[in-house]
Amino acid sequence: MPDPSAETILALLAAGASDAPAIGAPDRPWLSHAALHALAGRTVAALNGFGIGRNDRVAIVVPNGAEAATAFLAIACGATTAPLNPAYTRDEFSFYLQDLRARALVVLEGDDTAARDAAKTLGVPILALLPGAAAGDFSLRPETPLSGTPAQAGLAEADDVALVLHTSGTTSRPKIVPLSHRNVTTSANNIGRALALTPGDVGLNIMPLFHIHGLIAAVLSAVAAGGAVCCTPGFNAFRFFGWLDAVRPTWVTAVPTMFQTLLPYAARNREIIAGGRLRLLRTSSASLPAPVMQDLEAAFAVPVIESYGMTEATHQMASNPLPPAARYPGSVGIAAGPEISILDEAGHALPPGTPGEVCIRGRNVTAGYEANPEANAKAFTHGWFRTGDEGFLDADGYLRLTGRLKEIIIRGGEKVSPLEVDAVLLAHPAVAQALTFAMPHPKLGEEVAAVIVLRPDISADEAALRAFCAERLATFKVPRKIVFRDELPKGATGKLQRIGLAARLGISA
Repeated sequence: MPDPSAETILALLAAGASDAPAIGAPDRPWLSHAALHALAGRTVAALNGFGIGRNDRVAIVVPNGAEAATAFLAIACGATTAPLNPAYTRDEFSFYLQDLRARALVVLEGDDTAARDAAKTLGVPILALLPGAAAGDFSLRPETPLSGTPAQAGLAEADDVALVLHTSGTTSRPKIVPLSHRNVTTSANNIGRALALTPGDVGLNIMPLFHIHGLIAAVLSAVAAGGAVCCTPGFNAFRFFGWLDAVRPTWVTAVPTMFQTLLPYAARNREIIAGGRLRLLRTSSASLPAPVMQDLEAAFAVPVIESYGMTEATHQMASNPLPPAARYPGSVGIAAGPEISILDEAGHALPPGTPGEVCIRGRNVTAGYEANPEANAKAFTHGWFRTGDEGFLDADGYLRLTGRLKEIIIRGGEKVSPLEVDAVLLAHPAVAQALTFAMPHPKLGEEVAAVIVLRPDISADEAALRAFCAERLATFKVPRKIVFRDELPKGATGKLQRIGLAARLGISA
């Protein structure tokens, strides 16, 4: 089990047996726990020699895989990591490098990324990452001479910032979220306890490693438990079952849309599933529709553990417990790390069953957004962090989300939960995926709309789906407009995006 006394990433890296595998990649030798620990020490020494030390920010733009994982782990042991999406444009890289005040940029040697151009223009030093033979092993080489004396040399401490990430910025300028070593180690340990991870567990990472879910849930929690994680190049439905067969993982964590995409391929890979070692699937970062949870459990013959997380909480806040404890479709589980309370607008706690804003506090919660007092004033109340999600706790302490406060559709004064409409649409036999969102309306302000992905062999038109909803929902909740697509609109991390979707699809009432 994870070591709860470890408060730095380097301390967590000491959890595994020296010769046990820690980081892997398909078709490459594993990096042991001892080698990973040694890599962290060498990397900190190298950074110090380049004049980079504790709390100095190092941007990382490395393709998904073992080196993306170990660059985060090793660099964080002596500096602050800032992993960025490799798919960003040059202008986006310029914004983030300046906003972060990056001291250096790490890129894969020879990788012709737009990040290089942005860094050169801004005068940000570039460190080339040279992969070693084992998965995740690397060295750093400055592309121009780089030396100096860091203001704070040596190994990071618990209060130092290990990781900085930006919020999605769907409704405003992205905010910087600094996460300390204490934050990230606490969260990794919380996840390890929730999933009962042991040194014998092997995770398969298909999540992006510039996002909190992949970094903390898939990578750090695995090595903190003394176990291992195999880091793939990213989600690929056609290659997933080959990886499942070759790696034989005991668990996989992903967003619901990834698992939904895998479902149609599960039937033709029954032998691989049956011959594997999976003991659970974990899902987070978006709501998991109840029918999808049931289909996944039937297809993979393991429990699906839905959890609830966000960047500001260093990922996990709640999780459904492992069997034999109860888990409920439609619930994100019980508090799994931080305290959870449902508060009203004045900051008063609400009783079980009463909807309000989900608020949290604990050692995994960020101390606040960087240089943004206005955002912090809105985000914190009486020591609690306001998640922006609406939900309620039932009598047994299970959290049930009713929607994102900013995503709630207000139709002529009536509030409509997109999640409720999603659930009804997904109950239709022709619907594979559904996403309900607000559509501008000249008189009502907002109207209900939905985008649908149909199952391959079943058809349905807009009128049939609206009639189906009308039998199960109040009239004001029935989607006024339904559009059909081959896939749901998603962000870079696979999360569904409701806010601003009407404009992106070019529709209005």
